[in-house]
Amino acid sequence: MEEEENQTMVAEFIFTGFSNHPTTRMMLTGFFLVAYLVTLVGNGLIILLTVYDTHLHTPMYFFLSNLSFLDICYSTTTIPQALVNFSVDRPTISYARCSCQLLTSLYLGCTECLLLAVMAYDRYVAIANPLHYTLIMSKTERTNLALGSWTVAFLLTVVPVILMPSCVCGKNEIDHFACELSALMKLVCSDTSKSQIVMFITGSLSLLIPFSFILFSYMCIILTILQIRSVAGRSKAFSTCGSHLTVVTVFYSTVIFKYLKPQGKSFHRQDKIISVFYLVVTPMLNPLIYTLRNQEVTGALRKMTGRKGDS
Repeated sequence: MEEEENQTMVAEFIFTGFSNHPTTRMMLTGFFLVAYLVTLVGNGLIILLTVYDTHLHTPMYFFLSNLSFLDICYSTTTIPQALVNFSVDRPTISYARCSCQLLTSLYLGCTECLLLAVMAYDRYVAIANPLHYTLIMSKTERTNLALGSWTVAFLLTVVPVILMPSCVCGKNEIDHFACELSALMKLVCSDTSKSQIVMFITGSLSLLIPFSFILFSYMCIILTILQIRSVAGRSKAFSTCGSHLTVVTVFYSTVIFKYLKPQGKSFHRQDKIISVFYLVVTPMLNPLIYTLRNQEVTGALRKMTGRKGDS
């Protein structure tokens, strides 16, 4: 009976965030706000250019626009709530909204893992079989690959959320700035060993398998590039992969470290800092990484704004 009394369903959660110091909260508000605006403008611009310019109606930019749309949704799931939390002394969120934020962020994060793997396959086909690239990556095929990423991610997300224990021991303080699965699991008082196993399995399916596929794709890409005789040809082939490889490195390094390490009952400050990288920084950097040295995108931007410049 005592155990049943201790296991209560809370109506709301309280975020502890990073710090209660006014200066720190002001700095965090500024950083998160700038990151969110850059994310919206940068990724929104990529989507707009991809639709506007017919030269960007290619498989690579189709997948890139999918990634941009995903990053906008991913940031919107977390950052606006975090900005509200930084502006009040006692940031709270209802149980229903927290569950919704948790499920949505998990789903979008899993989708990004799979979509990055699909983009690696696209780069391999473009380099290894350029003459048949448009035939292999036809409109139907690339649509199926994108829809497959969104669908499979949903299935991989639903299972661990359904099996996650719903009872907490009266404590409703989330030691985080968002409703993250690893942070919420710290509040569960019942045995979470089975849930941890399920989380590890689904984490492996959504993280390690796509990441392994990306590594294998790039091994094949490197072997193909090394067979190109001209230096200019090799340089051009490498340049088409550089942006994607940078995004993969930033995103996967932080997510794998966060979710595939053993989860204890305590939550460390470094875990929240790591979360900032894949929840806030990566969606902001993606459009910058893909457009900084991309002449096709900058050319499309000049055309859309009516400016004619030297290439």
